[in-house]
Amino acid sequence: MGAGLPIALIQTRTPATTAAALAHIEPMIREAAVGGAKLILTPEGSNLLEQRRDRRAGVITDEDQDAAVLGLRRLAAELGVWLLIGSAIVHSGHTGDDRAANRALLVDPGGGITARYDKLHVFDVDLPNGETYRESATIRPGDAAVVADTPWGRLGLSVCYDVRFPHLFRQLARAGAVMIAVPAAFTVSTGEAHWETLLRARAIETGAFILAPAQGGTHEDGRRTWGRSMVVSPWGEVIARLDHDAPGVLHATLDLSAVETARAAVPALRHDRTFAAPDTAR
Repeated sequence: MGAGLPIALIQTRTPATTAAALAHIEPMIREAAVGGAKLILTPEGSNLLEQRRDRRAGVITDEDQDAAVLGLRRLAAELGVWLLIGSAIVHSGHTGDDRAANRALLVDPGGGITARYDKLHVFDVDLPNGETYRESATIRPGDAAVVADTPWGRLGLSVCYDVRFPHLFRQLARAGAVMIAVPAAFTVSTGEAHWETLLRARAIETGAFILAPAQGGTHEDGRRTWGRSMVVSPWGEVIARLDHDAPGVLHATLDLSAVETARAAVPALRHDRTFAAPDTAR
């Protein structure tokens, strides 16, 4: 686990079909690789961002048939980079449940998938501005946390709404994650209020780098996402950010020795204790 890992986050405005999504994201990944990135991360819904159920049903496929997933795997092999597909919306593979999986896929430089993670926490909410989200109606949540091996250290996987559950991030760090990915499609109202604060908090709590590529702008299905992709150091400092919601590439170089330094200065991961839970409110 050496210092000086060049990475890139891809900020997208993913179209509503997988072929269009691949055409949208491929030039930015090529730009990131030309810029020297060895690890490239894309946002949640990199293959498809479509909340209209009647239109989603006809385009979601199995992971091994998805045009964007297949194209991104070939691209990683061509460029010789590690690529985290922040998530792809694909068939879950669970008989009797027609909901899709919101699945992160870690692709190695040979184009092979080395880790899969299905988003654990689904976003169901009625926002004050009138927007309503019922992710549970179309997404089957996963049931396992995942930490993946890379040549530079272990990478913890999460997706978007997971960032609001600090105990998940604690477990990823305790399992050896020195980097934690938070690919997202944050709403504008919650993004403006909480995005940076949550990312910095998760970095401080875990003493890990937080890598947060985001969707941004107004999408074909009418939703609006916050953008503002960023990289946060283990000390909670924002070391790279995009200050807009337009598609783009964000480069950063990670000094991974900063993980050990932060965890030595505040050894909270070693100080966890078991305790009795308080009585449930009546």
